[in-house]
Amino acid sequence: MRTDNDIQKATPRVHWLAPFLTAVFVMLSASATFASGSPSQASPAPSAGAAEQVNPAPSEPEEHRLSQKAVEVGQVFGFPITNSIVVSWIVALGLIAFARIATRRMNQVPGAAQNFLEWLIESLYGFLEGLIGKHLVDRTFWYFATVFIFILSANWIGLLPGVGTIGWGQQTAHGFKIDQPLLRGANADVNLTLAMALIFFACWIVWALREVGPLGFLKELFAPKGESSGFMKIVLAVVFFAVGCLELVSILFRPVSLSFRLYGNTFAGENMLETMSRLVPGLGWLLPVPFYFLELLVGVVQALVFMLLTAVFTLLICQHEQEPKLEHA
Repeated sequence: MRTDNDIQKATPRVHWLAPFLTAVFVMLSASATFASGSPSQASPAPSAGAAEQVNPAPSEPEEHRLSQKAVEVGQVFGFPITNSIVVSWIVALGLIAFARIATRRMNQVPGAAQNFLEWLIESLYGFLEGLIGKHLVDRTFWYFATVFIFILSANWIGLLPGVGTIGWGQQTAHGFKIDQPLLRGANADVNLTLAMALIFFACWIVWALREVGPLGFLKELFAPKGESSGFMKIVLAVVFFAVGCLELVSILFRPVSLSFRLYGNTFAGENMLETMSRLVPGLGWLLPVPFYFLELLVGVVQALVFMLLTAVFTLLICQHEQEPKLEHA
């Protein structure tokens, strides 16, 4: 049976709930903002006159591929809502509801929901503490835990039946084709992944300035490391300044690499499932089954990779350089 001290130790780690809710809605708001500037996937049908002028080609198997762009399924106060935003809202509301239910009554003998949530939070906390240290994890855990849980949940929910297969379409010679799916995997939309990466980039700057200050931030990028004197000191200063310029370019490209890595792997997985389901007529229910298990593993790996990369980027800029200790005789 748990003691009061055990509950007091576990409770602070669940206090990330409020930042968790805030971060989720900020991510979704940013994703919706990017989506508002994206053109709708739906395109006007060709006119009858144009169709008559085009000579029909010989009947070939039609290639079924998922659209690279999210489809606008409606508008709220003139604001476009895409099918990926709908899935993002479903994931967010599900996580919020589960977190509220699990932490509504914190008991010494936890129920199933509280026990699972505490296990998940404590496991992530311990893992990140061993990676970036207790000082940094206390300040940044709310983001890393949020991004891991959200990406993992969004990846797995995107594998549920109905996501990408229910919507508006048309009957073709090769069967019914969905042109505008009602639901789309959240991370299969580059708007959401870019939004999460840009939010991390903003948090990364705040954390770096808070930990090392503006001067320390510039020294970490451009100042020479180690001790040198004379001509070598000038050479190293020039070399490290050039390296710092390259590092600055790589830092600016980090949001792009983070977002497209997650988007590309998720989108490729959904295309693979779509291809396998249409590869052999009559076996579309069987062939994708092994690949569904693979995508479950890929969902975990992609969530873990995104969290680890952001944590390592934070550690590299926020760690304090150890001063050499002088031994006295």
